[in-house]
Amino acid sequence: DVFTRRGMPGIKVPLPVIPGLDIAGEVAALGPDVTGTEPGARVLLDPIYPGIGLMGEMRDGGLAEYCVASARQLIPIPGEVSFAEAAALPVAYGTAHRMLTTNGPIEAGQTVLILGASGGVGTAAVMIAKLAGAEVIAAASSAEKLARLQALGADHLINYAETDFVRDIQARYGKPQRRSYEGGIDVVVNYTGGDTWVPSLKVLKRGGRLLVCGATAGFAPTEDLRYIWSFELKILGSNGWTRSDLEQLLQLAASRRLVPVIDRILPLSEGRAAISLLEDRAVFGKIVVAP
Repeated sequence: DVFTRRGMPGIKVPLPVIPGLDIAGEVAALGPDVTGTEPGARVLLDPIYPGIGLMGEMRDGGLAEYCVASARQLIPIPGEVSFAEAAALPVAYGTAHRMLTTNGPIEAGQTVLILGASGGVGTAAVMIAKLAGAEVIAAASSAEKLARLQALGADHLINYAETDFVRDIQARYGKPQRRSYEGGIDVVVNYTGGDTWVPSLKVLKRGGRLLVCGATAGFAPTEDLRYIWSFELKILGSNGWTRSDLEQLLQLAASRRLVPVIDRILPLSEGRAAISLLEDRAVFGKIVVAP
């Protein structure tokens, strides 16, 4: 929602448009020939409207009392999952789930550094990596956020406003070696880009993986290709989610193995303020707006 409001290179948003990519609610009415659901059904929407694009970007989204969706987007919400929990899942948790379980699957015992760990994707990545049995290093910008990340299960904490994370990682795990697999960590989750990109390469052990699903701090970072070939690093991109990711996340939420982190729930009248809080990075996890 923040990037839609700012404008994104190469994407022409048809204005005016109602924002809100993540949507959960009750089916209010059905169009002609719609089957497989009924009024009153509790559903989560896959944010991708078939043939058009993202809700809240290419088509009116969920910051409203009602929205129009395709029946193909509807995913039933288990009774154990609230609307707020379901609405927190698609973009952030769906992206993290696909990145960490499908495209670059995390294995038990691996060491995983998550940059920007206090955001929506970051908190999701912490919990999903812990479910996989990884040793998680969470990096965030304040002591308060780090304390909350520790409560989520993060094993080690780095305040990158005060500490050079490369020095911290290398002091704890050793400096990566080109001729052996000693030193460094297995995986870095980096969806910030910018000036964190090359430092991310410097902490990975030989054969390590850099997982990327975005670039909130800049998509054209300085690159140093020597690290990639010298340490046989693997850079794996991950683009969004699939319906299967969302269905699996709903089951995890229903079993309470993964409960989405919700910073606060605001009324619809404060929808603009909610997006501003995200833009100012004054949020831990997700904000939910309830009509």
